[in-house]
Amino acid sequence: MAQLILIFIGGGLGSVARFLVNRSLQNIVPQPPVYGTLLANLMASFVLGIFLGWATLRQPAQTDPLRALVAVGFCGGFSTFSTFSNDTLHLFQTNRTAEALLNIFVNVAGCLALTLAGVWAGKQLL
Repeated sequence: MAQLILIFIGGGLGSVARFLVNRSLQNIVPQPPVYGTLLANLMASFVLGIFLGWATLRQPAQTDPLRALVAVGFCGGFSTFSTFSNDTLHLFQTNRTAEALLNIFVNVAGCLALTLAGVWAGKQLL
């Protein structure tokens, strides 16, 4: 039960963080909305990588509650595959095929790269 509560809290905080990133970015770049989703996904991937890198140096008993809070809850709530999919579909439907393909590439490659960079950074933490 405690694990579910931690996931719930982390997910709520991650969702609020995603909303704030989107809102802040819309004030700077009003169109297209895919940038907010992209930025949230990239940031969540980096945070997840940092956590995973850090956690590899610890015992599972030390990291399990934090894994529920940070990795599953916060990063799960902060990143959004469904909105990425909707944004990309909208780009395809409005004949912005090159932008849609670029959005796919940058989301997938960027998130993988930032997760890897985060793992490296997390392993540097004491």
